[in-house]
Amino acid sequence: MESSSSEEEQDRRVPFSRRPEWSDVTPVPQDDGPNPVVPIAYREDFAETMDYFRGVYLADERSPRSLQLTAEAISMNPGNYTVWQFRRLILKALNADLHDELDFVERIADNNSKNYQIWHHRRWVAEKLGTDAMSKELDFTRKIFSIDAKNYHAWSHRQWVLQALGGWEDELAYCQKLLEDDIFNNSAWNQRYFVVTRSPLLGGLKNMRESEVRYAVEAIMAAPENESPWRYLRGLYKDDMQSWTNDPEVSRVCWKVLHSRSNYIFALNTLLDLLCQGFKPGQEFKDAVGTLIPVPDSSDSDLAKTVCSLLEHVDPMRANYWIWRKKTLSLQSV
Repeated sequence: MESSSSEEEQDRRVPFSRRPEWSDVTPVPQDDGPNPVVPIAYREDFAETMDYFRGVYLADERSPRSLQLTAEAISMNPGNYTVWQFRRLILKALNADLHDELDFVERIADNNSKNYQIWHHRRWVAEKLGTDAMSKELDFTRKIFSIDAKNYHAWSHRQWVLQALGGWEDELAYCQKLLEDDIFNNSAWNQRYFVVTRSPLLGGLKNMRESEVRYAVEAIMAAPENESPWRYLRGLYKDDMQSWTNDPEVSRVCWKVLHSRSNYIFALNTLLDLLCQGFKPGQEFKDAVGTLIPVPDSSDSDLAKTVCSLLEHVDPMRANYWIWRKKTLSLQSV
């Protein structure tokens, strides 16, 4: 259907050479040199549009018709930086309604949501509008996430909006909703951490740590094979590894997952990191590790080395890494 619609638009398009309002403009063809080796076979309508664009661009004509011309050029190639840059100059010269410009960008983004130029332009517009654009920008990124929950450009834009324009009030609840929809959404986990550490309304990481540790532990117990909450849990103790090592909530969730004897790769990984930070395990940890799959060297009296041996077996994709970790442990003990 999309291809058919595009063809219909082409059929309806009136060439610039037949538009009376453009009769005074001399189109400027692309200069590929005297003997281009492999000339690009541009579509006729695209080549003509760009020829007329070069005409107004070289004349620095910042007029309503030039603005419309850039819209046509962008619809044909949304990645052309020069067209977007000239459009910004025209918008500024005409003192155009930038709310309308946000609507234009949204239409272009429908089929080009990962185009760098679109996001750069949208930020420029939102910056000009200031706090008046805040709600619209947050709604726009929500729309993008409903289609692609991990769109990096949209997340980067949303974080900029929060920091530059505001809108923190409901952001933690929004992250929670995204994680309820998909607990494996690592982008939502990243955004939650961004909010907890950057929001001026929450009091900072230390103030939020206790409640966020509970949240992460619940997520881990619901899906121990999900790496994101394990990483999130560790991130809650950034620059304070001693607290991470000594917090009984951290070691307890490791023990619970190990004791369950399923989906325990990240529990083993975390336990190894705890041991390397000076954690002193009780007999219950040695018993839990001892009930897992027997592997060569698993009888090693050093629990950290035993964990490395287990990870070599249960995480074969990174076996060489765990072998290296075990060697570093041996060097440290010399």
